[in-house]
Amino acid sequence: MRRRPRKLVNTSHERWLVSYADFITLLLAFFVVLYSSTQMDSKKLARVSAAIHGAFQELGVFAGSPDQEHQNSPGGGGIPGLKPGGGITAVDVNRLRHELENALGEEIARHEIQMRSTPEGLVVSLSEVGFFNSGEATLIEDGKSTLARIAKVLNEKGFQIRVEGHTDNVPIHNPHFKSNWELSTARATQVVSLLVEQYGFDPQQISAAGFSEYHPVASNETDDGRKANRRVDLIVVSHNYHPGSDADSATVAR
Repeated sequence: MRRRPRKLVNTSHERWLVSYADFITLLLAFFVVLYSSTQMDSKKLARVSAAIHGAFQELGVFAGSPDQEHQNSPGGGGIPGLKPGGGITAVDVNRLRHELENALGEEIARHEIQMRSTPEGLVVSLSEVGFFNSGEATLIEDGKSTLARIAKVLNEKGFQIRVEGHTDNVPIHNPHFKSNWELSTARATQVVSLLVEQYGFDPQQISAAGFSEYHPVASNETDDGRKANRRVDLIVVSHNYHPGSDADSATVAR
């Protein structure tokens, strides 16, 4: 009986390269994760630092040195309410709200201004009535007078302010604006321009945005709801605001 020839088995002597390549890949991924974990967001770090500092100040743990108090005082060579390193003053929401109520009592009574507290800070809503003509983005004279009083309270503290324009859901198309996006953005920009150019706000501490009809505070199914949605919000950004306080979800003269 004839014997079959034996098959030759090719033995690879480089199979170790597969395991080695897997090991190198895992090692690379490990070091990438380590590196990314060391890159902290500087803005988040600043917010956390400001919140901790504000909390300890309220407890009386940190007593400001005379030099620091001089730097933060109105005549101390810095922007009032700003820390020497450029950090933002933590907002005492209830106190600020009380100051604004005293300055804006008539407008609040006429429902031209409303205020509410959110986890982000204090929201001062300027209704279209009293500040803008329908379909326009130029502040009327009475509105400028009211804005001047708001600016006096806010700019003394050096707060970070975000200005947001909002509309109802009724389409707009006039020679100046083709959509509610443009109208809401133009109104927010108009307010920011006045705060910076006429009332001396720090441009690095203020911003503008337009949200058209997509962030309503009331139903657009009624006239009153649409009226409430046509507004410009000044949001005083807080860094030590505690959700669950007495000011939560409260409104003034709604």
